[in-house]
Parts: sequence; structure tokens; C-alpha cells
Amino acid sequence: MVHASGFVKQIFPPYWFTTGPITNEHLPSLWNHAGPVGGFFKNNCQCVLFHERLELPGESWNRAMALKVIQRLQLLRQTGAHLCPPGELSRTRLLSVPVGEPLCVACLWTSADRCIQRQGCRKLSQPDCGRMTLSTIAKDPFYTTGSVSLHKDSVPRFRLSQLHRPTDAEEKAFHDRLVSCSSSRQVLRLLRTVEILSDTMAAEALHRVADMEQDGTSLKDPKVLEKDTLRALCCQLEQDSGCLTEAGLVSALLACTRLYLDPWSMLVVRLVSESQERLDRGQMSVDQLCTLGQALLALEGPGCGMLEQLMEEVQRQEPGQWSLVELTAVYGLLQAGVGEGGRYQDLLNAMHAYAVSVTSRMDPPAVSRVLSALVVLNQTQAMPLVISLCKQAVRHVPHFRDEELGLVLGALMHFGHSDHFLVEAMERHVPKMAFTSHPETVTKVMQYFGRRNILSQPVFDAVAESFVYRADEYSTSQVARQIMPFGKLGYLPPNAGEVFRKVEAILHARFSHFQPRTLLNLLHSCILVERFPVNFVSKVFNRYFLQQLQEQGSGVDRIVLAQLTQLYMTVKLECPFYEGPRLLPKYRVKSFLTPGRSLETLVDGHLYNYVKIGLVDLLGARAYFASRVLTPYCYTLDVEIKLDEEGYVLPASQIDDIYKRIAVCIDGNKRFTVNTRQLLGKEAIKQRHLRLLGYEVVQIPYYEFEKLWNKTEVVEYLHKKIFPLSYRLSW
Repeated sequence: MVHASGFVKQIFPPYWFTTGPITNEHLPSLWNHAGPVGGFFKNNCQCVLFHERLELPGESWNRAMALKVIQRLQLLRQTGAHLCPPGELSRTRLLSVPVGEPLCVACLWTSADRCIQRQGCRKLSQPDCGRMTLSTIAKDPFYTTGSVSLHKDSVPRFRLSQLHRPTDAEEKAFHDRLVSCSSSRQVLRLLRTVEILSDTMAAEALHRVADMEQDGTSLKDPKVLEKDTLRALCCQLEQDSGCLTEAGLVSALLACTRLYLDPWSMLVVRLVSESQERLDRGQMSVDQLCTLGQALLALEGPGCGMLEQLMEEVQRQEPGQWSLVELTAVYGLLQAGVGEGGRYQDLLNAMHAYAVSVTSRMDPPAVSRVLSALVVLNQTQAMPLVISLCKQAVRHVPHFRDEELGLVLGALMHFGHSDHFLVEAMERHVPKMAFTSHPETVTKVMQYFGRRNILSQPVFDAVAESFVYRADEYSTSQVARQIMPFGKLGYLPPNAGEVFRKVEAILHARFSHFQPRTLLNLLHSCILVERFPVNFVSKVFNRYFLQQLQEQGSGVDRIVLAQLTQLYMTVKLECPFYEGPRLLPKYRVKSFLTPGRSLETLVDGHLYNYVKIGLVDLLGARAYFASRVLTPYCYTLDVEIKLDEEGYVLPASQIDDIYKRIAVCIDGNKRFTVNTRQLLGKEAIKQRHLRLLGYEVVQIPYYEFEKLWNKTEVVEYLHKKIFPLSYRLSW
């Protein structure tokens, strides 16, 4: 830095350092000494430090003389109009002070809003800029592209500067402090304490305010835009849009859209205009183009004309030449709406091929972003990429943030993919995070295991334990979605009593808060594991609730009717003391076996054929058993065998003198959890109800039948299963 004395020595002749005000006779000398390049008053009347420096006797003398100059220039305003060259008058902040008002040069020199000597000599008046009513601040000519300077002891006033650009360490320190802010007020307070800000740091601060204030499609507190710090920052970005770096420009524009600023405000218009100029010149990287694209989507939607030009620029390079950051950015842009309707599919195919080769280098955010994009774009043909990303996700399970883990599990559910290495990683991770992670993340974990029919006792037990302590903070949807997998997989955790007492307490406290279908799913899941919500069934069979159930969707679909029917059957069969309202016949189904989602699992065709051949050999003829029999109780039997009172097998067509009915359940692997031999909840309740209805249930599980090598072994096995106490005759 050039000392103030050196600066003064070059501008003012020695005889100026006397008492008394500056007069007009001094002005020609002042102007001549200011010089043609960087004078004190030439460019907007701002101070420019010269490179030369005269050595003076001592630092204290330097400071004293500098202060004397400041004190002797109080009347400078009276003659300032003569000091400015033609054309500069309208742009000088110096001349905005009313005639006769004393002006502190320190305010001009340091860009503070008040005197650094007296802590507030005046407040500069600032004209409105644009439709945001943010204050415009004049730009100093020696501050150019690079950073925003901020005087600590003032209402913030920002300038762009190359001379004082923050170092990488300073930017990182600012980022860390910004991330630690938990409110927009803290962000603004942080801005007031920082002396130098780069344009990207300024944009990052706006993004952080948006993070804190965004609430759906509006801000929680719109008055945050009226804060002096934010207004000053936005106004400087508006006025100096041409000086911003490409990264700072597009990031600032995106931040404006996240703060829901008026698209026709002067700030947004100038940023868009400058972005168009940079786009025309082809100056932006792929990552910057994607940031700009996100902003344009928020402003105008997929029909924005600039997006076409932007995507042409993106496609100038092959995906193989992109960095990982650029690859994920393009996926994000296409996901945001540019790729809707199958557009740019050729580009996506090239991106998929390249992404497969670099998944091993993707960090957790990249893995989650790409998987999320594949879901939104419905890239079902990209299964090799999904599998590769799943393998990479296994390594990152302990490092995923809550939102990232939720996106990964949601994508794997969408594509129907599971990996036993991922399951093992989750079994190690979930017990550590179940008590601390976001409720929606824990819910996603349970949904994933439930959807993929994966029974993991470490995961289910950990979630059950956390449910008891955290369920009060869960939404009704989260409560239901965490309990449903227990019912679907037919698993009761060790603390089942505590879990379902908690469920009952929540139902008592928040029954009216549940959506009708959510409530029905929850109650139906309870009966699958023999937990009977008798106190709430009467409310479900109420006409008002059933009417709500119909109004929630377009009528009541078959699966809802099937759930109501099975709930009613359970109450009648297993809760004989129930005396509440009955389910009206019009809400009952005749069969639980329906296309698509069903309360029963279709019999495995190959396994059924093998069993059928063995039964023919065992019973002597095909006429002695019936297949796929629909009972009056809505269940479908894989095989039914009828016996008389003496134990003889009757023809399947006989309807009289039937003493016993045997229901043979041919259970293929789809009726069990994928990693254990645990029968699914819907199959367990079916067999339980059939026994209560008088059937003798014989289970033929696939894992036992697969061990049989020949017809003789099959017949012997079936005989022991169906007639364990009788001697087999040879036909």
C-alpha cells in the first residue's frame, strides 16, 4: 500500500499544507497535479493510489499530514463542480451532496456510509434501482472485475475489485462460516463482518439466504429482501453485471430466481442480458451453462428461447470430454425440465455410456444426483448405469447425507434393483443413524426394504426401537410408512409391544390428521402381524369415513375394497367380542386375488405343475383334487382335497358328506422374503384365516420341494405332508 503521505505529496503542492480553506485559485494547481491517468478527481472524483512514493521522515508525520488534508477539504463541495471533466458530473457521487453540507473525504476514500473518524458524519442518499427498490451505489473506476469490498463499520456498500481479491483460503473460510449460519439474519450479519467478497462469494451468500427462507414457492419472510445489506449487494450486482465473472454472473442469476425476485426487475433483466451476451460469445463452461439453464427454467420454463441456444452450446463437446462436475450438472439440467418429453435422448445415451466408465470416481452427491435424474427422466434402458451406481453407492452409504440417501433408495425402488452388498452396508449403517437422521430418511429406508421384500432384522429392530422414542415428531404419513413394512414382511420386532402401543397412542391423539387411505394402510398392516386395532375399526366402517375414502380418489379401487374386506374378516374371525358397525356388502369383494397389487400371491406355475404330477401319482387320478379354488371367504386355494368322515379322499366335484377340507398351499419363492424363509404377511394371514375357517392347511414351500430328485421322492414327500398318519397304498 502507498502511504497516505506519499499520495498527498504527489497530488498537492507543499504550500497547500497551511491553515485555511481551499479556494478557487488552488484548483488549477490541483488539477495539474492530479495527472492525466489516475488523478484524485478525474474519474468519478475517486482516490487512486499512485505507484510512486516519496520517503518521508516518519510514519507519525505521514498520518498527521493525511489527517490534516482530510480536515482541510471540508469545503471541497463548493468548488467540486469545477474539478470534474465534462460528462462526469452526472455520475459522481461527490456531487450528490447538497450545497453547503460538509463532506468528509474519508467517506469517499473508504466508501463508508459514515465518517470513520466521527462514526457517522452523514448518510448518503441513494437512488432507487429497478423494480426491487434496491439502492444503487456508484462504481469506483479502480475497482474492476473480481471481488466485492465491504467496509466493516457501515451499512454495507459493495464494490468489485481486482486489487483486493480474496485468497482461496479466505473464500473457503467464508464458505465454512456461511454453511454454519442457521438463519438469514446470521448470513446478513456475516456479510457485515467481511471486508472483501468475490462475486461468487456474494452469489453464494444469496443462495444461503434462499436456503434459509425458501418455503415452497415463496419466502418465509419476504421482508428479508428489504434489509440494507441485501439491497446493497443486489444493487451492486445490478450495476456491475458487466464486470462479473461468468461463474458469479450465472450463480447470482440463479440465486435471484431462488429468492423469487420479480423477473422484470432491473437486476434480473441486466443479469439475463449480460448472460445472453456471454452466451453469444461462447465464453461459458458446461457447468456455467447448466447453472444458467436452471435459472432460465425458473424464469421462463422449458419454452425459453435461450435454452435452445444453450443446449446447442452444451452439445459442442462430447460427454467424454466433460468433467464429473459437468456431467452431473447436465443430468441435473435435463432433469429440471429441459429433457422432458424424451428430448435430447441421443445426448442422454452418450452420457449414460460415459457415466458407466466414471462411476467409480463419483462422490456421494454425484451418485445421488445422477440416480435421481434417471428416475425423473425415466431412463429404464439405462440399467447398466443403475447397477454401476448402486455398486458405488455401497461404498458411500456411511457418507451420504440424509437427502442423498433418500434419493438413492428411491431410485433403486423405482428401477426395482437391490444388491446384497448394499443391504449389508445398510445393516451396519442404519442402527447408527436411526435415532438421528431425518424422519423421512428413516422412512425411505423402511420403504426400500419393504418394497424389495428384504427382511433385515438389524435394520427393522433399530427402526422399531427409534420409532418408540421419535414417533411423536413424525408425520402421520411417516408413521404409516414405517409400520407398513413390518406387516408386509410379517415381522414382529423384539419390542413389538412398545411399538404398537405407540401406534395406538398416535392414533388416539391424531386420528383425524390421517388421510383416509393412509389410515387404512396402517390398520391393515397391523392385522397382518396379529395386532388388532379394534378401537378404531368402528370408525373405519363408519359411513362418513367410507365417504371420505371415496372422495380422496376417483372412487374406491379394488385393493382398497379388498383391504376393507380383509379387515372386516379379521375382526369377525379373530375378535369375536367386536360389536361395532359392520362393513356394508357394497364395500366387500368376492376375491382377494386381483390383477396387479393383490392381497394374495399367484401360485408359481412351474412349481404347481411339479406338485400336480406328484398328486396324481399319490391320489391315483386327477379327479381327486381341485386347483385354484375360490372359497366363499375370498381366498383362492392352490389345491383343495376333500375327505369323508373315515378319511377317504372324495372326488373334487362332490359337494355332500364332506368331513374335512385340506388346503394345499404351494408356496413359491415370491411368497417369502427374498433373503430369508419368512412368509410374507399376506400369505401368513391367509393361512391363519383358513385354519380358523376349518381348513387343514398343508404348506409345500419351494425350498423343500427343490431338494427332491425324482418322482418317487416327490410322492413320498407329498404323502408325508398331506397324510402324515396314514399308510400309503401303491396304485
